[in-house]
Amino acid sequence: MRASAVLFDKDGTLFDFQKTWGKWLASEIELLANGDVQVMVKLAEVLGYDLENRLIRPESILVAGTSSQAASAILPLLPDHTHQSLVDGGNERAALVDPVCVLPLDPFLRELAEMGLTLGVATNDAEVAARRQLDGLGVTAHFEYLVGYDSGYGAKPDPGMCSAFAVQTGFEPQDIVMVGDSLHDLHAGRSAGMQTVAVLTGTATADDLRDHADVVLADISELSVWVST
Repeated sequence: MRASAVLFDKDGTLFDFQKTWGKWLASEIELLANGDVQVMVKLAEVLGYDLENRLIRPESILVAGTSSQAASAILPLLPDHTHQSLVDGGNERAALVDPVCVLPLDPFLRELAEMGLTLGVATNDAEVAARRQLDGLGVTAHFEYLVGYDSGYGAKPDPGMCSAFAVQTGFEPQDIVMVGDSLHDLHAGRSAGMQTVAVLTGTATADDLRDHADVVLADISELSVWVST
């Protein structure tokens, strides 16, 4: 066994990034712009969003950033809002999204647990949104650790979330695998001394991620075989 524990990113790793957030962001932009097409175009540009195709671009702040960072970026375009109102409103609406899972999560997570692996989630989403989404799927109980950027450990690519998982579980960092779809995930894991696994269910390509991961997998369905060999 390569590891004793697995720490997952959420969006782009457990959830298909574009299928979960692509259409949602179109409605969010329309709501914030109050139907003003010019403001919609400007918001899309700042957020790195292709309005025509309803796709989030790889360079978007939403790929690996936090809701606080996104709010700071769009605040100059929305003078009737405050930073906190944008954060709170975005988090509340994001918590209600119906995520599109990469695969049926419950049997997948059960398989990993039966292998003796301790599981956690470290996301740059808000903790409350992450918990509501995972609660809605009935899989929260599989995770001994679930934190967001606002949980007190900082945000990725800083290693705080990862290091806290190691402390909480009692495992050495080298015995933990950080699994994610972005450089932020991989940099956080490596900075914490963990093994790193990249998956291609976000917006990054294998070429983007290969030099920063121990292995690049198509998606998390391949993880159990890799961990057990």
